[in-house]
Amino acid sequence: MKLNIEEKKRPVLKSELLQVAEIVAKDKEISQEEILQAMEEAILPSAKLRYGNNKTLVINIDRFNGAININWVRTVVDEVKDEDNEILLREAKKFDVHAKVGDEIKNKLPQIEFSRSMASTARKIIMQKIKIAERNNQANEFSNRIGEIISGVVNRVEYSEIIIDIGKTSGVIRKSEIIPNETFKMGDRIKALLCGLNKDPDMPLLQLSRTHPDFLKKLFAQEVPEVYDDIIKIVSVARDPGSKSKVAVTTNDPNIDCIGACVGPKGVRVQSVSGELKGEKIDIVKWSDDIAMFVVNSLAPAKVTKVVIDEAEQKVDAVVPNDQLSAAIGRRGQNIRLASKLTGWAINAINEEADIENRNKETSAIVKNFTDNLDVDEIVAHVLLNEGYVSISEIANSSIEELASIDGFDNDIAEEIQNRALSYLESKRKDLLELCKEKKVSNDLLNYELISPELLEVLVNAGILKLDDLGNLSIDELLEISDGLLTKKEASTLILKVREAWFQ
Repeated sequence: MKLNIEEKKRPVLKSELLQVAEIVAKDKEISQEEILQAMEEAILPSAKLRYGNNKTLVINIDRFNGAININWVRTVVDEVKDEDNEILLREAKKFDVHAKVGDEIKNKLPQIEFSRSMASTARKIIMQKIKIAERNNQANEFSNRIGEIISGVVNRVEYSEIIIDIGKTSGVIRKSEIIPNETFKMGDRIKALLCGLNKDPDMPLLQLSRTHPDFLKKLFAQEVPEVYDDIIKIVSVARDPGSKSKVAVTTNDPNIDCIGACVGPKGVRVQSVSGELKGEKIDIVKWSDDIAMFVVNSLAPAKVTKVVIDEAEQKVDAVVPNDQLSAAIGRRGQNIRLASKLTGWAINAINEEADIENRNKETSAIVKNFTDNLDVDEIVAHVLLNEGYVSISEIANSSIEELASIDGFDNDIAEEIQNRALSYLESKRKDLLELCKEKKVSNDLLNYELISPELLEVLVNAGILKLDDLGNLSIDELLEISDGLLTKKEASTLILKVREAWFQ
């Protein structure tokens, strides 16, 4: 029988080194190649200790017979300046007749005998490399599971964290990510959300949390088939872990009661989620793309009679009956705080009595402005206000036809009122120019197109006399000076626009 050449070369039995590599690879669930590469790296320090630290040495373990080859690598040169890493061309040709300057020549060095200390060092390096390879494999396995609920067993409880065994890897939950007053002991089973992977090799690989809003989302997905199948969507979650949560849900299927489905028959589904969260109370509300309706829903169980929306500031004033104010705010402000988180809008709850008082103050201020500066009686001032005019500028910029169309007005009355408005604004303009002249306001501030006459007046009275003075203000400082003339967004835009000129 004729044997293949390769079959003649292949040893009948694997070397002890290759057997060890195979056993370790199976045990650690990593490739045998990674084990052999780790061994090669581990042998290198011992070889350098024997042949010289400055030499470029390459270790290679033969993948068929397990033989350890130590190669000395040198660069071919015309003139040797570094004897450890360079070789003359004529010397190199003794090893390779085709060698030329710039090539690398490898010379095989004799095997080394490992002392006990060398073996110990090599073992440490191998174990470290195996640990890194094992961790990288585990990281690859769990990287696609971030955002999932992970179950494990408590390994140990430390002062600031809990270490959890999850199969062959481990995770950590910091005390800040545990529900308040929740306690665990060694051996307890625990569920948590996988939030990320630790890069520090000395830390457990998995970062876990029981307080993250997505933990509650995933628990509902486990308990409610409609949420798992994405028939019902959880739009947003606001949590005060261990105490109370609000969950906003919606569905595109008109035949499904999304709140009822999440609550479940006799409340069994929501109770199951609440039980996992140590009794955390859960309010399930219907999401709406109409922010007014969403705010009303989010403040449940309180009833809301009216909402006033400030889109520029993303603020909402929610008006509730006098006896509902405490329910809207909640204990220590919890209900309104969670509603604000849920909607993403800053919600302010006021009772009807305070709302009426605020509206009366605003009405009185507008009416007084009209009676004092347009020389009209309160009846006419109220008529103008009821028609939607809230400032003298609006009256001055209105058309005669619009003013004359007001009940009880005619063209003569309309013209007279508008003339008074124009005269008042002209008088204010002259006063403002005189003030600017007296305070020596710079032209760049005086003529800046984004600054209204009203804002210019308050800025000058506050000592802001140049455009650079305005640019040096913080947003909060400008808001305080403007006294309600600007929203936070408008103040930010104005300051950034002024500062643009500094970098041109």
